[in-house]
Amino acid sequence: MKIPIGSDDQSTVQNDLAHEIEIGLLAQSAWISPKFLYDPLGSHLFTAITLLPEYYPSTTEKNIFTQYRDQITAAVGIGGTLIDLGAGNCQKAESFFGTLKPSSYLAIDFSAEYLQDAVTKLQGKYPHIDIQGIGMDFSKEIIIPSSINTAKRTFFYPGSSIGNFSNNEAIKLLSQVKSQAKDGGLLIGVDLMKEDSVLMAAYDDPLKVTAAFNLNILRSINSHLGSNFRVEQFRHIVKINHAENMVELYLQALEDLTVSWPANSRVFKRGDLIHTENSHKYTIESIKQLLKNAGFEKTQIWTDPKNYFAVIYAR
Repeated sequence: MKIPIGSDDQSTVQNDLAHEIEIGLLAQSAWISPKFLYDPLGSHLFTAITLLPEYYPSTTEKNIFTQYRDQITAAVGIGGTLIDLGAGNCQKAESFFGTLKPSSYLAIDFSAEYLQDAVTKLQGKYPHIDIQGIGMDFSKEIIIPSSINTAKRTFFYPGSSIGNFSNNEAIKLLSQVKSQAKDGGLLIGVDLMKEDSVLMAAYDDPLKVTAAFNLNILRSINSHLGSNFRVEQFRHIVKINHAENMVELYLQALEDLTVSWPANSRVFKRGDLIHTENSHKYTIESIKQLLKNAGFEKTQIWTDPKNYFAVIYAR
């Protein structure tokens, strides 16, 4: 099955993405949206990150899913449609197929190419489930195909990817989920604030897999914009912003350089930064308030013994 792109005109999508990149690169403080981290290679690198012992979110979330699977299933209910935001390799959602027993599954991811393989494999393993995939930049707007049943929709957003958004952006995204969930709900993973040493190890691992993941965004940008970034001219930088309770990722220029692309260019001085990602961390109270501001009145919450991570079902 060919994974469709969430637009009738793919060239328009590409032009819009290139324009968005250019705006960020020409800003006074350069930035690139974190969605561009997830090209096919970036998606594979992120999968590798989740296997690192230092990257606690994946293992902790998985342990919560395992320990509280029956309670989560009871809260969510059986059947209906499971809508997976940022599906990646679809493995997290698949782990719930046996208990939630969805009649249909919609996988959504920015990287349609990476999603293609995962959905094709799932179709072979679960012929009784109506499985669909779509390439979509849902950070701007969630567009659910009309072929997806409106009854009992469960949105699945694991991995604390909600942390990539500012408070206002998160409310906008979650409000869309609330309106489209109809009589269903949202099962979401959320990272909780913790000590600096744990955060630094997770975002700047000794094997430098996260560094490779961050640096690869430059190759992704080259493919979208026709620019001439050279990965070896930058390094991975991690900062912890205590005022905002978030981890910030940057790329820092190692020398004076000029990056050019059709019709424009940007000069970087040695030490200049390109901001690539924020990862907001929450308290239980702050995430409950965020969900409430988006229209979710009821929450059920499961955490690990260290309170590193939370899994929440919201309605």
